[in-house]
Amino acid sequence: MPEAGFRRVLAFDFGTKSIGIAVGQEVTGTASPLPAIAARDGIPDWDKLAAIFDEWQPDVVVVGLPLNMDGTEQAMTQRARKFANRLHNRYRVPVEASDERLSTADAKAMLFELGGYKKLTKDKIDSVSACVIFSSWVENLYG
Repeated sequence: MPEAGFRRVLAFDFGTKSIGIAVGQEVTGTASPLPAIAARDGIPDWDKLAAIFDEWQPDVVVVGLPLNMDGTEQAMTQRARKFANRLHNRYRVPVEASDERLSTADAKAMLFELGGYKKLTKDKIDSVSACVIFSSWVENLYG
């Protein structure tokens, strides 16, 4: 595995109906959105996810942790942790959690800036949220 600072990262914005995905590079601190995948009550299409892991071969995975504004956990927090654990067990890659408070709001603002309301589709919001989660994670690591 490459040393810290040079790893390829898959970031996830977990949701019960849709899971946003982004691929990022630590060395540049940038991420690009990938198409979001549908989920049924938080369970993704594992075959589609396997294809994404095969294609990108991440060194580390970051899953956004939905917390309340005061930092306390909520019902979705445990579901996101369970998803993170499943990713780790299936793909044997280190998985880290990152506070995702306001990532959706940030993603909506970014998309609106780029193209107005027509850019605000659910799948785009979820995957740009995954980019925001990646950026926040990198910022917390390297300040």
